[in-house]
Amino acid sequence: MNLSGLAFLKEVSQSMPLLIVSLLTFGVILVNGWTDAPNAIATCVSTRAMKPRHAIIMAALLNFAGIFIMTLVSDKVAMTIYNMVDFGENTNDALIALCAALFAIVTWATAAWKFGIPTSESHALIAGLSGAAIAVNSGFDGINGGQWVKVLYGLVLSTILGVGFGYGCVRLIEIICKNLDRRKTNRFFKGAQIFGAGAMAFMHGAQDGQKFMSVFLLGIFMTRGQRNVDIVGIPLWLLVACAAIMALGTSLGGMRIIKTVGMDMVKLEKYQGFAADLAAAGCLFLSSVTGLPVSTTHTKTTAIMGVGAAKRLSSVNWGIVKEMVLTWILTFPGCGLIGFIMAKLFLSIF
Repeated sequence: MNLSGLAFLKEVSQSMPLLIVSLLTFGVILVNGWTDAPNAIATCVSTRAMKPRHAIIMAALLNFAGIFIMTLVSDKVAMTIYNMVDFGENTNDALIALCAALFAIVTWATAAWKFGIPTSESHALIAGLSGAAIAVNSGFDGINGGQWVKVLYGLVLSTILGVGFGYGCVRLIEIICKNLDRRKTNRFFKGAQIFGAGAMAFMHGAQDGQKFMSVFLLGIFMTRGQRNVDIVGIPLWLLVACAAIMALGTSLGGMRIIKTVGMDMVKLEKYQGFAADLAAAGCLFLSSVTGLPVSTTHTKTTAIMGVGAAKRLSSVNWGIVKEMVLTWILTFPGCGLIGFIMAKLFLSIF
């Protein structure tokens, strides 16, 4: 199976379906960098450890590094997404359904960004693919329950570990720094928070980049009329392309989401922001090496909740939390339904 960069460029220049799938996939990756990556740097911007422009540049670079390096270490997350759905025997219909799923993801993510709500592109991706697979198979035969259940494991894990790690990290820092000079610790935690935000940006690329690369591979094989192809390693050119596009999306900004996550939900000090970043990055790393697809947004916000709860429950803006949780809950049925409807519509037209 030739998956070289030159072979891909030759194919995409000769195949309109592959061109459309490639553009849609790259569009989803761009939107992910634009709307999801800002979660990684929300806390360091809100505590003024970094200026927004500098934080965005750092996030863009480390998103690139996260996709590139972590995928070379372990591509388990990519394989989980790749094997999660089956679009059926008819590869032409399968390709149309995949395009519908990608269209649904971009629609959902852009709408959430418009309202400044930090939705999860990871959950939107899974829901959109599942809805389209159900549409093309006219039932649940296209859903691989063994792989899909990992999403539920990841959802539970990221919630428990996010809150637990956030609470535990900030409590431990408070105990260690109890008798230290506050001015000196503030200077230390300013640098530490930049490190924590960098770790979060790196792990965002590691988690989300793999998910979208698996979709890209699905599209390539479908345009070739192939299905259920075993993947042995992800091509280097695809790593570089996805990393670069996600970095470009991150560089576009996302201040609305930074404000919601880093400023409106909980008012954080520098050491608290560092605790939230460290907790979320640790959870994402654990999920990546075990192959569980989790949401960067979900993990980061639950870690912030844990940090805020350690201060006092009333310090958390539960109105903002309620909006985010409602968005998370609605993402699976909402984006899944859009994927289903668009797949049926696209199949009837094309």
